[in-house]
Amino acid sequence: MKQDFFEPGVVYHLFNRGNNHENIFIEEKNYPFFLSLVRKYLLPVADIYAYCLLKNHFHIVLRIKDPELLPEKLKEKPYLAFSNLFNTYTKSINKVYNRTGSLFQEHPQRIRVEDEDYLKQLIAYVHLNPLKHEFTEGFKSYKYSSYLAYTTDRSTHINTDYVMSLFGDKANFEYWHDLNKLNLEDKMADI
Repeated sequence: MKQDFFEPGVVYHLFNRGNNHENIFIEEKNYPFFLSLVRKYLLPVADIYAYCLLKNHFHIVLRIKDPELLPEKLKEKPYLAFSNLFNTYTKSINKVYNRTGSLFQEHPQRIRVEDEDYLKQLIAYVHLNPLKHEFTEGFKSYKYSSYLAYTTDRSTHINTDYVMSLFGDKANFEYWHDLNKLNLEDKMADI
């Protein structure tokens, strides 16, 4: 798949998995560490709309900030923030777990999202990932997903305002996810 450049003002679905399908989150403490690096490296260049971290892969839906909001040193190269995130995480995991080499499979994949209806589907898809991959039966309580940022009053770094404007309100947000959950369950039953 040809990689798209990170362009200011554009929404992307970013995802990747472990090299050779290995786990990228080895212990429970790895999830919050990765999220701390997301805050450190990505929040200066992007608004995060959704994420889900699973043992061997992750999904992040984000919008690259407009050029005037990007840090000066990253205006021409917002991709450096992503490189710093993944390099820092890989080096830390390699050091702690006495491993060498690539942690992730190639470069993170990214898909440009230009349609609001597709964005709504994508956000539900990302939040339903723990269910799809049978990590849990209750995607609504999965700790390493942004779903709870939309349905609880906990503080968050997720930019919920724009996404909630797409769904209208919390009830419609939850209804949309429940509807997609039923569709997913139907597909899984057919397998």
